[in-house]
Amino acid sequence: MTDNVPESWRGVLGPVLATPEARELGGWLRGEEDSGKAIYPPRGSRLKALELTPLETVKVVILGQDPYHGPGQAMGLSFAVPDGVKVPPSLLNIYKELEADLGIPRPAHGDLSKWARQGVLLLNNTLTVEGGLAGSHAGRGWDAVTDACVAAVAARAAPSVFILWGSHAQAKARRIGGLRDPRHCVIESPHPSPLSAHRGFFGSRPFSRANAFLEAAGRASIDWNP
Repeated sequence: MTDNVPESWRGVLGPVLATPEARELGGWLRGEEDSGKAIYPPRGSRLKALELTPLETVKVVILGQDPYHGPGQAMGLSFAVPDGVKVPPSLLNIYKELEADLGIPRPAHGDLSKWARQGVLLLNNTLTVEGGLAGSHAGRGWDAVTDACVAAVAARAAPSVFILWGSHAQAKARRIGGLRDPRHCVIESPHPSPLSAHRGFFGSRPFSRANAFLEAAGRASIDWNP
């Protein structure tokens, strides 16, 4: 994958990355880069979600689809962009709902690393994309990697929250039977994209609902202030 797997996730991902399909994905990615194509996020950032959120610390999983495909946007965390990059429309809507839900003022930046360090796994289904071509790396083999990550969280005894925004995230969750475990909380709503946010994302209160579940389960809540 051109990135080193963080230690806490090696036991989960080792068998997946040893498959011919994973090796094929790695070789294909190298070939795409060697041909001069811009691949986002850059090497060193593709497993950032796993790096900032070790498996044993996960409390909440927020599933995205694939990385942002504009220059300088993707940072390896779903929905997030580096500090100094304009906040994308979907994240702006997430911030609007956060303000309505918990009264947290909308920040001027889009870096969600603070969430990740508290145990919010900000995982995209596909972990790379070609510049300017949304969804271009879908179906190339990342699904097996990210399925394994989600399944590992669902298999743990610790109660966790899975926040599933939109049909892609919800379809992925259906493949992971452990999410139906009554120990866990699954929060579903439409995607925060401007195209769908008004169909039920706004008003869904995912942040307060996640914290209420965590507190009831005896786990520390998330400080959702980015």
